[in-house]
Amino acid sequence: MKKKVAIATAPTQEYSVQRWRDGTLTKTTDQLAEEVPIALVYNGVSHVVMLATPQDLEDFALGFSLTEGVLQDKNELYGVEVQQQENGIGLHLDIASERFALLKGRRRNMVGRTGCGLCGAESLAQVFHLPDASIQNTASSKLSMQSVFRAHDNIRSLQTLQQLTGATHACAWADTDGEIQYVREDVGRHNALDKLLGVLIEQDVSGGFILTSSRASYEMVQKVAMVGFDVLAAISAPTGLAVRIAEEYGITLLGFVRDQQYVAYSHANRMTE
Repeated sequence: MKKKVAIATAPTQEYSVQRWRDGTLTKTTDQLAEEVPIALVYNGVSHVVMLATPQDLEDFALGFSLTEGVLQDKNELYGVEVQQQENGIGLHLDIASERFALLKGRRRNMVGRTGCGLCGAESLAQVFHLPDASIQNTASSKLSMQSVFRAHDNIRSLQTLQQLTGATHACAWADTDGEIQYVREDVGRHNALDKLLGVLIEQDVSGGFILTSSRASYEMVQKVAMVGFDVLAAISAPTGLAVRIAEEYGITLLGFVRDQQYVAYSHANRMTE
Protein backbone atom coordinates (compact mmCIF):
# COMPACT_ATOMS: atom_id res chain seq x y z
CA MET A 1 0.00 0.00 0.00
CA LYS A 2 1.28 3.42 -0.94
CA LYS A 3 2.12 5.53 2.08
CA LYS A 4 0.50 8.93 2.54
CA VAL A 5 2.19 12.04 3.83
CA ALA A 6 0.13 14.27 6.08
CA ILE A 7 -0.60 17.71 4.64
CA ALA A 8 -0.33 20.62 7.06
CA THR A 9 -3.13 23.13 7.52
CA ALA A 10 -1.23 25.64 9.69
CA PRO A 11 1.88 27.66 8.76
CA THR A 12 3.92 26.08 11.57
CA GLN A 13 3.78 22.87 13.56
CA GLU A 14 5.57 21.54 16.62
CA TYR A 15 7.83 18.49 16.21
CA SER A 16 9.68 16.34 18.73
CA VAL A 17 13.45 16.55 18.31
CA GLN A 18 16.66 15.59 20.04
CA ARG A 19 19.11 18.45 20.46
CA TRP A 20 22.82 18.01 21.01
CA ARG A 21 24.37 21.10 22.56
CA ASP A 22 27.43 21.65 24.74
CA GLY A 23 27.99 17.94 25.17
CA THR A 24 24.44 17.21 26.32
CA LEU A 25 21.62 15.43 24.49
CA THR A 26 18.10 16.62 25.37
CA LYS A 27 14.63 15.77 24.14
CA THR A 28 12.63 18.86 23.27
CA THR A 29 10.39 20.33 20.57
CA ASP A 30 10.90 22.67 17.62
CA GLN A 31 8.48 24.76 15.60
CA LEU A 32 8.96 24.07 11.90
CA ALA A 33 7.65 26.05 8.95
CA GLU A 34 5.29 24.09 6.74
CA GLU A 35 5.24 23.92 2.96
CA VAL A 36 2.10 22.68 1.28
CA PRO A 37 1.23 21.96 -2.37
CA ILE A 38 -0.98 24.85 -3.49
CA ALA A 39 -2.89 24.38 -6.74
CA LEU A 40 -3.99 27.53 -8.54
CA VAL A 41 -7.17 26.61 -10.38
CA TYR A 42 -8.56 29.16 -12.84
CA ASN A 43 -12.20 28.78 -13.86
CA GLY A 44 -12.06 25.12 -12.95
CA VAL A 45 -8.79 24.33 -14.75
CA SER A 46 -5.63 23.66 -12.73
CA HIS A 47 -2.78 25.83 -14.03
CA VAL A 48 0.15 25.35 -11.65
CA VAL A 49 0.99 23.75 -8.32
CA MET A 50 3.30 25.67 -6.00
CA LEU A 51 4.82 24.78 -2.66
CA ALA A 52 4.05 27.54 -0.20
CA THR A 53 3.32 28.34 3.43
CA PRO A 54 -0.44 27.92 4.05
CA GLN A 55 -1.08 31.49 5.16
CA ASP A 56 -2.39 34.64 3.41
CA LEU A 57 -3.45 32.50 0.47
CA GLU A 58 -5.98 34.97 -0.94
CA ASP A 59 -3.18 37.53 -1.15
CA PHE A 60 -1.00 34.93 -2.83
CA ALA A 61 -3.68 34.11 -5.39
CA LEU A 62 -4.05 37.74 -6.48
CA GLY A 63 -0.35 38.57 -6.32
CA PHE A 64 0.73 35.50 -8.30
CA SER A 65 -1.96 36.07 -10.92
CA LEU A 66 -0.88 39.67 -11.49
CA THR A 67 2.88 39.19 -11.39
CA GLU A 68 2.77 36.14 -13.65
CA GLY A 69 0.62 37.94 -16.22
CA VAL A 70 -2.49 35.81 -15.79
CA LEU A 71 -4.41 38.96 -14.88
CA GLN A 72 -3.75 42.57 -15.78
CA ASP A 73 -6.05 44.16 -13.21
CA LYS A 74 -7.40 43.11 -9.83
CA ASN A 75 -10.95 43.64 -11.10
CA GLU A 76 -10.46 40.69 -13.47
CA LEU A 77 -10.51 38.44 -10.40
CA TYR A 78 -14.10 37.87 -9.30
CA GLY A 79 -13.46 35.62 -6.32
CA VAL A 80 -11.13 33.15 -4.60
CA GLU A 81 -12.19 30.01 -2.78
CA VAL A 82 -9.67 28.17 -0.60
CA GLN A 83 -10.34 24.43 -0.47
CA GLN A 84 -8.46 22.00 1.78
CA GLN A 85 -7.92 18.80 -0.19
CA GLU A 86 -6.37 15.42 0.53
CA ASN A 87 -3.02 16.21 -1.07
CA GLY A 88 -2.83 19.96 -0.54
CA ILE A 89 -4.84 23.14 -0.91
CA GLY A 90 -6.75 24.31 -3.95
CA LEU A 91 -7.08 28.01 -4.71
CA HIS A 92 -10.07 28.26 -7.02
CA LEU A 93 -10.05 31.58 -8.84
CA ASP A 94 -12.97 32.90 -10.85
CA ILE A 95 -11.47 35.19 -13.49
CA ALA A 96 -12.64 37.18 -16.51
CA SER A 97 -13.40 34.99 -19.51
CA GLU A 98 -11.06 36.88 -21.84
CA ARG A 99 -8.14 36.37 -19.45
CA PHE A 100 -8.99 32.69 -19.11
CA ALA A 101 -9.04 32.30 -22.89
CA LEU A 102 -5.49 33.68 -23.05
CA LEU A 103 -4.42 31.47 -20.18
CA LYS A 104 -5.58 28.34 -21.96
CA GLY A 105 -2.99 29.05 -24.62
CA ARG A 106 -0.26 28.52 -22.06
CA ARG A 107 0.94 25.19 -20.74
CA ARG A 108 -1.18 23.81 -17.91
CA ASN A 109 -0.64 21.59 -14.91
CA MET A 110 2.90 22.69 -14.20
CA VAL A 111 4.49 21.84 -10.86
CA GLY A 112 6.60 24.47 -9.13
CA ARG A 113 9.16 23.96 -6.42
CA THR A 114 9.00 26.12 -3.32
CA GLY A 115 8.67 29.65 -4.68
CA CYS A 116 10.18 28.74 -8.05
CA GLY A 117 11.06 31.62 -10.29
CA LEU A 118 10.09 30.31 -13.71
CA CYS A 119 6.82 28.64 -12.83
CA GLY A 120 4.49 28.90 -15.77
CA ALA A 121 7.23 29.22 -18.40
CA GLU A 122 7.03 26.42 -20.94
CA SER A 123 9.69 27.80 -23.25
CA LEU A 124 12.38 30.47 -23.33
CA ALA A 125 9.98 32.76 -25.17
CA GLN A 126 7.73 32.80 -22.10
CA VAL A 127 10.42 33.60 -19.52
CA PHE A 128 10.03 37.39 -19.61
CA HIS A 129 6.61 38.93 -19.06
CA LEU A 130 7.26 42.59 -18.37
CA PRO A 131 5.09 45.70 -18.70
CA ASP A 132 5.23 47.73 -21.89
CA ALA A 133 6.23 50.98 -20.18
CA SER A 134 8.94 51.74 -17.65
CA ILE A 135 8.30 53.53 -14.35
CA GLN A 136 8.96 57.26 -14.48
CA ASN A 137 11.82 58.40 -12.26
CA THR A 138 10.60 61.84 -11.19
CA ALA A 139 11.57 64.31 -8.50
CA SER A 140 8.40 63.46 -6.59
CA SER A 141 9.52 59.85 -6.23
CA LYS A 142 12.61 60.57 -4.12
CA LEU A 143 13.29 58.32 -1.14
CA SER A 144 15.45 59.00 1.90
CA MET A 145 18.12 56.44 2.71
CA GLN A 146 17.22 56.89 6.37
CA SER A 147 13.74 55.58 5.61
CA VAL A 148 15.25 52.43 4.14
CA PHE A 149 17.47 51.96 7.19
CA ARG A 150 14.50 52.44 9.51
CA ALA A 151 12.52 49.74 7.74
CA HIS A 152 15.50 47.38 7.78
CA ASP A 153 15.98 47.89 11.51
CA ASN A 154 12.34 46.98 12.18
CA ILE A 155 11.57 44.15 9.77
CA ARG A 156 13.10 41.37 11.86
CA SER A 157 10.81 42.07 14.82
CA LEU A 158 7.80 41.69 12.48
CA GLN A 159 8.89 38.32 11.06
CA THR A 160 6.82 36.15 13.38
CA LEU A 161 7.22 32.93 11.37
CA GLN A 162 10.96 33.44 11.06
CA GLN A 163 11.26 33.95 14.81
CA LEU A 164 9.44 30.66 15.40
CA THR A 165 11.13 28.55 12.74
CA GLY A 166 14.20 30.23 11.25
CA ALA A 167 13.06 28.99 7.84
CA THR A 168 11.03 31.72 6.13
CA HIS A 169 11.58 34.76 3.95
CA ALA A 170 9.78 38.06 4.41
CA CYS A 171 8.76 40.91 2.13
CA ALA A 172 7.53 44.18 3.57
CA TRP A 173 6.08 47.42 2.29
CA ALA A 174 7.11 50.63 4.04
CA ASP A 175 5.89 54.17 3.50
CA THR A 176 8.24 56.99 2.55
CA ASP A 177 9.05 57.53 6.24
CA GLY A 178 10.26 53.96 6.52
CA GLU A 179 7.34 52.77 8.64
CA ILE A 180 6.45 49.19 7.74
CA GLN A 181 2.72 48.79 7.12
CA TYR A 182 2.50 45.30 5.58
CA VAL A 183 4.59 42.15 5.98
CA ARG A 184 4.12 38.76 4.37
CA GLU A 185 6.20 35.62 5.03
CA ASP A 186 6.68 32.32 3.24
CA VAL A 187 9.17 29.50 2.85
CA GLY A 188 9.68 30.79 -0.71
CA ARG A 189 10.87 34.33 -1.34
CA HIS A 190 8.81 34.63 -4.54
CA ASN A 191 5.72 33.50 -2.63
CA ALA A 192 6.34 36.07 0.10
CA LEU A 193 6.57 38.79 -2.55
CA ASP A 194 3.43 37.59 -4.34
CA LYS A 195 1.54 37.63 -1.04
CA LEU A 196 2.75 41.16 -0.29
CA LEU A 197 1.96 42.49 -3.76
CA GLY A 198 -1.45 40.84 -3.60
CA VAL A 199 -2.47 42.70 -0.46
CA LEU A 200 -0.96 45.97 -1.71
CA ILE A 201 -2.94 45.83 -4.95
CA GLU A 202 -6.11 44.77 -3.13
CA GLN A 203 -5.74 47.75 -0.75
CA ASP A 204 -4.78 50.18 -3.57
CA VAL A 205 -1.42 50.94 -1.93
CA SER A 206 1.12 52.91 -3.95
CA GLY A 207 4.40 54.72 -3.35
CA GLY A 208 6.74 53.74 -0.57
CA PHE A 209 9.13 50.86 -1.19
CA ILE A 210 9.45 47.11 -0.89
CA LEU A 211 12.03 45.43 1.34
CA THR A 212 12.93 41.76 1.05
CA SER A 213 14.93 39.61 3.45
CA SER A 214 16.35 37.64 0.53
CA ARG A 215 18.55 38.25 -2.48
CA ALA A 216 17.09 40.14 -5.43
CA SER A 217 16.83 37.74 -8.34
CA TYR A 218 15.46 38.85 -11.69
CA GLU A 219 12.04 37.31 -10.96
CA MET A 220 11.69 39.51 -7.87
CA VAL A 221 12.39 42.64 -9.93
CA GLN A 222 10.07 41.42 -12.68
CA LYS A 223 7.22 40.94 -10.21
CA VAL A 224 7.74 44.44 -8.80
CA ALA A 225 7.78 45.89 -12.32
CA MET A 226 4.57 44.10 -13.26
CA VAL A 227 2.59 45.95 -10.58
CA GLY A 228 4.35 49.32 -10.81
CA PHE A 229 6.39 49.78 -7.63
CA ASP A 230 9.62 51.68 -8.16
CA VAL A 231 11.98 50.73 -5.30
CA LEU A 232 13.08 47.24 -4.26
CA ALA A 233 15.54 46.98 -1.37
CA ALA A 234 17.18 43.64 -0.61
CA ILE A 235 19.21 42.57 2.38
CA SER A 236 21.41 40.43 0.12
CA ALA A 237 22.81 40.87 -3.39
CA PRO A 238 21.01 41.12 -6.73
CA THR A 239 21.86 39.18 -9.85
CA GLY A 240 23.15 40.85 -12.99
CA LEU A 241 19.93 40.15 -14.87
CA ALA A 242 17.93 41.69 -12.04
CA VAL A 243 20.00 44.87 -12.31
CA ARG A 244 19.53 45.10 -16.08
CA ILE A 245 15.77 44.70 -15.79
CA ALA A 246 15.61 47.25 -12.98
CA GLU A 247 17.62 49.74 -15.05
CA GLU A 248 15.42 49.22 -18.09
CA TYR A 249 12.14 49.59 -16.20
CA GLY A 250 12.95 52.54 -13.97
CA ILE A 251 13.27 50.63 -10.71
CA THR A 252 15.71 51.64 -8.00
CA LEU A 253 17.34 48.38 -6.91
CA LEU A 254 19.22 48.38 -3.62
CA GLY A 255 21.27 45.50 -2.27
CA PHE A 256 23.18 44.74 0.91
CA VAL A 257 20.83 46.92 2.96
CA ARG A 258 22.22 46.47 6.47
CA ASP A 259 24.20 48.27 9.18
CA GLN A 260 23.32 51.75 7.89
CA GLN A 261 24.62 51.04 4.40
CA TYR A 262 23.40 49.94 0.99
CA VAL A 263 24.57 49.52 -2.60
CA ALA A 264 22.45 51.15 -5.32
CA TYR A 265 22.57 49.18 -8.58
CA SER A 266 20.09 51.14 -10.70
CA HIS A 267 18.42 54.55 -10.69
CA ALA A 268 20.45 55.68 -7.69
CA ASN A 269 19.35 59.30 -8.25
CA ARG A 270 16.03 58.44 -6.61
CA MET A 271 17.82 58.15 -3.25
CA THR A 272 18.47 61.12 -0.96
CA GLU A 273 20.09 61.52 2.45
